[in-house]
Amino acid sequence: MGEFTMPSLGADMDEGTLVEWLVEPGAPIRRGDPVAVVETAKSTIEVECFESGTMGRPLVEPGTTVPVGTPLALIETAAGTRGKAGRARKPRKEPQGPSAPERTRPAEPAEPVRTREPVALEAPGHGHVEAGPLIRHLAEEGGVDLAALRGSGPGGRVTRADIERAAAAAPTARAPTARAPRARVTPLARRRAAELGVDLSSVAGTGKDAAIRAEDVSRAASGHAGAPSPPPRTTAAVRASRPSEDQAPAMRRAIARLMSRAHRDVPHYYLSTTVDMAVPTDWLHDRNRRSPMSERLLPAALLLKAAALAAHEVPELNGFWTDDRFTAGEGVHLGMAVSLRGGGLIAPVLRGADTLEVPALMSALKDLVSRARTGRLRGSEVSGATLTVTNLGDQGVETVFGVVHPPQVALVGFGRVVDRPWAVDGLLGVRPVVTVTLSADHRATDGAVGARYLTAVDRLLQNPEKL
Repeated sequence: MGEFTMPSLGADMDEGTLVEWLVEPGAPIRRGDPVAVVETAKSTIEVECFESGTMGRPLVEPGTTVPVGTPLALIETAAGTRGKAGRARKPRKEPQGPSAPERTRPAEPAEPVRTREPVALEAPGHGHVEAGPLIRHLAEEGGVDLAALRGSGPGGRVTRADIERAAAAAPTARAPTARAPRARVTPLARRRAAELGVDLSSVAGTGKDAAIRAEDVSRAASGHAGAPSPPPRTTAAVRASRPSEDQAPAMRRAIARLMSRAHRDVPHYYLSTTVDMAVPTDWLHDRNRRSPMSERLLPAALLLKAAALAAHEVPELNGFWTDDRFTAGEGVHLGMAVSLRGGGLIAPVLRGADTLEVPALMSALKDLVSRARTGRLRGSEVSGATLTVTNLGDQGVETVFGVVHPPQVALVGFGRVVDRPWAVDGLLGVRPVVTVTLSADHRATDGAVGARYLTAVDRLLQNPEKL
């Protein structure tokens, strides 16, 4: 038996709010499957399970805020061993808020929560029947009246075999016909459908394996001319539907805490250089003229690839400062600062950026930015960055000096590509140029290392065909 816990999704996360369960108790889950939606101060994240097995008993109800490390549900593993699930991968010994609570018993959240214990159902003629969440689900699917059953399990508990026997023995008034597989529906979606009066059979699911989620129900309700007005929703549900607007104040506070700590604890140094972009710009224009619209590249893709390859060449800037020493990152995983429409920032992670071809990197970049702004990121996509890149060129900014995001040791900034007077081989002309900056932790490196990095970025951009 394992535990699915509230994951740590960043150095500034101390607690999170469980918004929605994406799987029912008793459903099989595989490592990497999203099983819950968690709201942090910055965004609403789909959290994956890092253990395969069967979804067990939930310990926390949707809408509850609990500290990082709090068990949210039990995972019944095939091997029957006890482990941890649901933790997003993060750098070794990264400071991620308070230590996880003791696991000798499920941690109690600040507010009382309901756990889904077996329910005692009164059965005519023979007392009560014990039935757990999975049994109730199977009975509902099979059209079995639990109250009419006598359980064969210990203490009169209804078992799966009891449900199957009752379903098989039930008389049928019609000839058996092929029935389409029943769509998966998340628990929150079922409650939302009941609140809004939405027929789930008419809703198209957008979750994994076409599962119907709460957002799908809300969208369907908004399209119903005669749909009743929804009752007041919980704060967590409102924030889940509009993360970029309602989370902005909390996000600002979280960013302020982290940046204040970074300014206090990290001895920064700053470097900048100006890169001639004539060669990469010409190469980009030529390639885009010969490519379909959907496969055209933006300058940001070349800048990111150069930043990633330079980090591979200068690994002293690609990693973490923890326990008074530097630990190199395993791979180059770029955290990309993305501004949200309602204000605030989030930095989804582009994993293995140095190994991606530029078109693949461009595609991954567009996908991550789109999902970051709609609150559809997963837990593994917001943690584990080894180096952060911020690009404010599309905002008209020419130079940006960022703050290192601990425990990382460096941040790279790109400005807008602008035309400037530029001398080449003694001749003055007008060339497109971009300012590249580096903010770095002086405990891990010094200016000489930073200069090597910026020189590598410049050299790589002058050979765009090799990126």
